[in-house]
Amino acid sequence: MYKTIVVGTGPAGLTAAIYLARANLQPLVIEGPEPGGQLTTTTEVENFPGFPDGIMGPELMDQMRKQAERFGAQFQRGWVTKVNFSKRPFKLTVDGLGELESETVILSTGASAKLLGIPNEKESIGRGVSTCATCDGFFFRGKKIIVVGGGDSAMEEANFLTRFASEVRVVHRRNELRASKIMQDRARANKKIVWSLNRTPLEVVTGDNGGVKGLKVRNNETGAEEILETDGIFVAIGHKPNTDFLEGQVETDELGYIVVKPGTSMTSVPGVFACGDVQDNKYRQAITAAGSGCMAALDCEKFLEGNMVHDWSQTLNS
Repeated sequence: MYKTIVVGTGPAGLTAAIYLARANLQPLVIEGPEPGGQLTTTTEVENFPGFPDGIMGPELMDQMRKQAERFGAQFQRGWVTKVNFSKRPFKLTVDGLGELESETVILSTGASAKLLGIPNEKESIGRGVSTCATCDGFFFRGKKIIVVGGGDSAMEEANFLTRFASEVRVVHRRNELRASKIMQDRARANKKIVWSLNRTPLEVVTGDNGGVKGLKVRNNETGAEEILETDGIFVAIGHKPNTDFLEGQVETDELGYIVVKPGTSMTSVPGVFACGDVQDNKYRQAITAAGSGCMAALDCEKFLEGNMVHDWSQTLNS
C-alpha cells in the first residue's frame, strides 16, 4: 500500500515526485518504456529556466530524476495495463510488478508520436522511418532525408538533422507552416533544408532490401503524384495522449486528453490527479509540464491531509 503512485517520468512526473518526496510521502514512480518522456528524444533545450547556455534533454531529465531520488522517491520500471479507480485504495495492474494499491495516483503519462498511417510506414520503422531525430539521426550521415510536419517539432528535427544529412527536405500538406516564427526563421535560414509544401504523403517507397528509398506524395494544387527520393523519413506530426489504459475511468476530452478542473490538477475521480502533456494539448512545454507536476503534488498532499475530500464534488462542478 502506497500513499501515492506517480505514473510517468517526464518533467511533470519527476517534478511531482520531487515535491512529494520532500513532503515525506515516499512516492513510487512507475517508469514506462520511455523513462524521462519526450525530452529524452530532444536535443538542446534552450528555454528551460536556469540554463542560460541550454541543456540536453536527456541530461535535464537525469538531473531531475536524481533530485527526486535524493529526497526518497522510489523508481520502478513497468507498464500500467489496467487501473481500478472505482474506490480507494486505487488498484493498478503493472506488467512486471503485479497489482499495486495506493491512496492517491498522479497520472503523467504524456503523449506519443503520431504516425501518418500510410502504406509501408509501420513496417519501415527502424528501417528508414523514425519518429526520433536524436535517436536515429546519426545513421543518416551524408544522406538525404525527409521530415514530415509543419510544427515546432518538425522544424527542430529538421534543423538538428542537418548536422548529419547532406539535405533535409520538409514535407507539409499545407502551404503555411504551423511552427512559431522563430522556429520557421531558423529552418528557412538553414541552407541544407529544402521545402516541399502543399504535398500530401501517400506511401513510403521501399527497395528490394526493405529499406526506404522514397516518399510518394500528391501535389495538392495539381493532383499530380511524385516520388521524392530519400534515404530516411522522420515523422513529426504531433502526439496522442497515453490514456488508453484508463479505459474511460477518468473523464477525457474528444482527443483523449484528461480533463482537469481549471487551475488545478484534479480529475473527475477524487484522489486521482493529472499533469503534463497527458492533460495539456495547448502548451506542451517542459516548463509548463513541470509546473503542472508541482500543482499535482501539492493537490495530492492536500487531499491526503483530508482538506479536499469533503468539498471535492462541489469544487469539480463549480
